[in-house]
Amino acid sequence: MGFSRDYGRGISEGPTPADRAGTPALPYPSGWSALAFSGEVRAGAVLTRPLAGEDVVLYRLRTGAVRAVRPYCPHLGAHLGLGRLEGDDLVCPFHLFAFGPDGACVRTGYGTPPPPRSGLESLPVREANGAVFVWRHHDGRPPDWSIPDWHVIGHLPARGVVWELAGHVQEVIENSVDVGHFATLHGWKKADVGGPVAYDGAGFHVSLRAQESAPLLGDFTVEVEVDGYGLGCLHADVYTSRVGLRMCTMVMPTAIGPNRMQFRQLNRIAFSQPGRLPGPLARAVSRTATRLLNRPIFRASREFTAADFPVWHHKLYRQPPRLAHGDGPIGSFRHWARRFYPPPEVADETGGQDS
Repeated sequence: MGFSRDYGRGISEGPTPADRAGTPALPYPSGWSALAFSGEVRAGAVLTRPLAGEDVVLYRLRTGAVRAVRPYCPHLGAHLGLGRLEGDDLVCPFHLFAFGPDGACVRTGYGTPPPPRSGLESLPVREANGAVFVWRHHDGRPPDWSIPDWHVIGHLPARGVVWELAGHVQEVIENSVDVGHFATLHGWKKADVGGPVAYDGAGFHVSLRAQESAPLLGDFTVEVEVDGYGLGCLHADVYTSRVGLRMCTMVMPTAIGPNRMQFRQLNRIAFSQPGRLPGPLARAVSRTATRLLNRPIFRASREFTAADFPVWHHKLYRQPPRLAHGDGPIGSFRHWARRFYPPPEVADETGGQDS
């Protein structure tokens, strides 16, 4: 699984990045956010990841379950990301207080009884589709929706990449309904929305059809089915009948600071079995094509995604936007997205970011 450099690091000239341009126009959204790929949270290891201006400590139990806790020991405040696992107990690096899988303090470093009310604050965690999601809500409420398990295609492991850059996570999810930019930025010859966007609580679905052109292939059609969950996860199912290519892509932006995000992407590909070949031979041809083209297709998918990065890294969130015919259903998307933010008066009291 590959990882990219920090897109925003080392930029010393040019426009001001969004995270240094002033007060963010949007607060942190509530919901599920991806903090790691599944393979990063290894048994016996302790991992620290940022979320909404704070650290979260992740670790995996011997059962395979993942735990997420707030980072500071309730004893004297040491950072548990510097600790270690002893079996399923998370051990503080300072005084060796140990905390069981449920967060309760099970022993001190002195062999004395644990103090009362000394348990860790656990966060809801959901591992799905090769990623680890953590729930955060501005008013502390528990999860009332979830990230589903999607189908798995192909026989090869998913390929992943992570970037860090300025910008707000809503911009990433909003991209799926910004039909105009597919032609102006990504070079699609034509892009259409296959009917109204379907919103259902914390999720939405949109169908897209693009007209593409490539050497040797000529003009061809790309069908895209997009499912979004909150402002932290998209699943795009891409199919090109001309070459029998199917690709599933997970797009997972995570707010880590005011107007700053980490961006994770997972890809899987498969090829349809050629219909005129016998079954075993068709399967062999499909598997060979998948193996040979997995890396270049993943590289092309990364480049497609990264075309947006300079824009997100420097842009201002405009509300209300001055929309034009051909933009796509951005207005209705923004109306739906309001549900993931605190009331305006709460956000205003904290300068755009809720605590």
